[in-house]
Amino acid sequence: MGEIHEVCVVMVPFIAQGHLNQLLHLSRLISAYNLPVHFVCAANHTRQAKLRIHGWDPLAVDNIHFHEFPVPSYPNPSPDPNGPIRFPNHLMPSFKAVMHLREPFAKLLSDLSTTTKRIVIVHDYLMSSVVQDFSLVPNAEVYMFQSCSAFTAFLYHWEETQTLKLDDETESLWKKVPSHEGCFSQEFFELLDSEDSSFKKISSGTLYDTSKVFEEKFLSLLRNEGIGSGTTKNWAIGPFNPVTVTDRKNSNTESKKILDWLDKQEEISVIYVSFGTTVSLTDEEAKAFAIGLEESGQKFIWVVRDADKGDIFDGEDARIVELPEGYEQRMETNGVGMVVRGWAPQIDILGHPSTGGFMSHCGWNSCMEGITMGVPIAAWPMHSDQPRNSVLITEVLGVGIYAREWARRDEKVAASMVEAAVRRLMSSEEGCMVRKKAAELGVAVRRSVEEGGVMRKELDAFVTQITRS
Repeated sequence: MGEIHEVCVVMVPFIAQGHLNQLLHLSRLISAYNLPVHFVCAANHTRQAKLRIHGWDPLAVDNIHFHEFPVPSYPNPSPDPNGPIRFPNHLMPSFKAVMHLREPFAKLLSDLSTTTKRIVIVHDYLMSSVVQDFSLVPNAEVYMFQSCSAFTAFLYHWEETQTLKLDDETESLWKKVPSHEGCFSQEFFELLDSEDSSFKKISSGTLYDTSKVFEEKFLSLLRNEGIGSGTTKNWAIGPFNPVTVTDRKNSNTESKKILDWLDKQEEISVIYVSFGTTVSLTDEEAKAFAIGLEESGQKFIWVVRDADKGDIFDGEDARIVELPEGYEQRMETNGVGMVVRGWAPQIDILGHPSTGGFMSHCGWNSCMEGITMGVPIAAWPMHSDQPRNSVLITEVLGVGIYAREWARRDEKVAASMVEAAVRRLMSSEEGCMVRKKAAELGVAVRRSVEEGGVMRKELDAFVTQITRS
């Protein structure tokens, strides 16, 4: 710790996988400017983030430093696929435990302040209360990271304040946006409220994992609203995820098997199906998906896994989702599809020329990865910001279709519903138009990260802000 740094960056992610993933990817982008980055998290969740990161090796980057702090033990219940809503309320004990990072975080800041002229804290919105003691360190400043789309962030804020008059197009969109009903649990709303009151006191600006290429309008509306302490500064420095596929020689055996299978398929012939890390299907639903995918006649890769527990390293094995007897073997033997039970290399699958569609819950990581790789999305939102993200994907950007609209969420999942959605995306005229739009947007987003591109300019501008003299 003897070396004096002009600036260091301290990343404070929230512990849900989608949040961890984004700030670890951002750490890579910022460390490339020769700035030391300190990644602060609970020990098991740091381990989780490093294990699952895709497209690069965080241990190979010298100037990313991991601080793995203990948190009090907490109950670690299994997800409940039969719960009244899809929101993963079983994670709440882990969400509450991570708030105990406030004290070790303050100690780390105090230590860093003696060897650094400026400490720049980038914290997930849901970690606002953990970082609030930064005000006791005179050379520290704070930027909030918003893990959802600018579209969704603006609408959450606008429905609270309604200070801006919406133009006709946005007003008409607003009528299509679902309410919060069924999106979150009451316990999580209480957590949001407590973090919101902390955040209002502290933020110097906001970072988004999105792009001006397709969200400039909503970023501008957010600036006009003056989100966070009246600041109007925001930076769209997405995609955080790598935009090229990785060198396969470093892939594990399971990933190689998946990608080798894709190599044998025709171009844009495969649909990739994944509902993320916080969704559990019942066995009955999983069987309906299995039959629907088979009857669609489309090649597929389907990730079938239970939702994460609060501690994924807890010794107890996760539930194995039941499929029709002999299904996996039959799909593999016939060459029709692959059922993946473990962790899938999502960016590489989406970036493969054989992949022509993505059935997704519309978590924002998945949306950004699908958009980046130019793959059209069949939106099947499950909870949280996903219903609103699905409106952005389908109604605003036109790079997806609804597999199931949020208003139909209580309907029983039927194989015919799955089959129809796959056929619409993969083999209809509508699907063809959506695919063309998605491919064009993907090219524009990938170009944006190159020298002189809009994403690179935004990232340069943020780094210039935090390294100013």
